[in-house]
Amino acid sequence: MILSMTGFGRGTAVRNGREITVELRSVNSRYFEYSSRIPRTCSYLDSRLKKQLNERITRGKVELSMTVQNVDAADTVVAVNMELARSYQQAMRDISEQLGVKNDISAGVLTRFPDVLTTRHADVDEEQLWEDVSAVTAQALDRFVEMRAAEGAKMKADVENRLNFLEECVGRVETLSAGRVEAYTNRLYEKLKVILEDRDIDDARVLTEAAIFGDKTAVDEETVRLRSHIAQYRDILKLDEPVGRKLDFLTQELNRETNTIGSKCQDLDITRIVVDMKAEIEKIREQIQNLE
Repeated sequence: MILSMTGFGRGTAVRNGREITVELRSVNSRYFEYSSRIPRTCSYLDSRLKKQLNERITRGKVELSMTVQNVDAADTVVAVNMELARSYQQAMRDISEQLGVKNDISAGVLTRFPDVLTTRHADVDEEQLWEDVSAVTAQALDRFVEMRAAEGAKMKADVENRLNFLEECVGRVETLSAGRVEAYTNRLYEKLKVILEDRDIDDARVLTEAAIFGDKTAVDEETVRLRSHIAQYRDILKLDEPVGRKLDFLTQELNRETNTIGSKCQDLDITRIVVDMKAEIEKIREQIQNLE
């Protein structure tokens, strides 16, 4: 299955008095990169979440966002960070003294400062919380992979169409190059007739020159390799595994063989075909850069 590296998935559920929401987003990256935004009380789960994602995602820059809210008020415990509250209180006093302004701080004001009040689920069973979070993450991951697969299918179809075009171009190059040596030989004879007038033309010399020309401009090996690479490309697109790196290498090979044909051939029609092929290969490269 061909997967895009771009995706989004969301999972949410109420489990054991907690409403858990997990969102996954990803963009292109050469490797698997993980980042997260999760509640501080769940930070101990981070490494396990990363492992869970990495089991199904091999490439891409993935961001996990998670919220956990207690829905059962009876099981909610409010904790006060007194040390932090005192620090805020002292800071307010310092501001009042140094700026000469009224210090009207109250308990209500202090509770509005970050992290002075926190809520948590009473008697948290860490393993139970992990089971709940893992289940919701799996739900988000399923939807995330579904989106990646849908995008990947579109990209696969586009690449296959472009491979068909490349194959047609290779056929046209083969046809044009087949009669190139004969045409060169005929032109050489005509030129020599004009230069030498009625004198005899050395046929052996002409054929030798034609052979040298043929060796220098032959593209048979390049077209054979191009057809082989295109066939490999199609086989790889059928694999049920990450294929981005393999296709990236093959795309470079397609480009290299096409450039070689362009540098060897002095035929204007073949040069035009090579320009079209290079443009098509670049479009393929842009697509496979987003494949896992």
